[in-house]
Amino acid sequence: MKPDRELADTIESHLQNLEHFRDIIASKLSGLSEADLRSSRLPSGWTPLELLKHLVFMERRWIRWGFVGEQVEHPWGDSADDPDGRWTVTPDDSLPGLLAQLRAGGEFTRQVVGGRDPAEIASAGGRFGTDDRPTLNWILFHVLQEYARHAGHLDVARELADGATGE
Repeated sequence: MKPDRELADTIESHLQNLEHFRDIIASKLSGLSEADLRSSRLPSGWTPLELLKHLVFMERRWIRWGFVGEQVEHPWGDSADDPDGRWTVTPDDSLPGLLAQLRAGGEFTRQVVGGRDPAEIASAGGRFGTDDRPTLNWILFHVLQEYARHAGHLDVARELADGATGE
């Protein structure tokens, strides 16, 4: 296998898996009532809509602010600008709006990282300084594991809300 093909396959594999988990997230949230989207059935207290907003900002933090090094307004907007705070939503946050942002973030990720070398180091100046920059491969794997973990959380939340199970 040619080295260029190996690099493209690694990135494309990450991108395809990210898209798969975005679809799972959307399907788990679709069909929930507004009350179920904004309330929690779990001791930790997070709501499905808060989790969705977290995923929007999480990908933005790692790709736009992290890998690209772009200055972003409110990188911790999913937790009221407190990196250690609880996830929050506003009355203006909606399922269609946040799903549109999730999809737009996925398109941005695809445009930025498609065809790049997975060993490329993140830019300095955004989320990272000059000495602590991870590789693109590490970032994409981290974003992927965030999606996978939270898709599992939504499995539980959805089952508790209305009994729906499965992918």
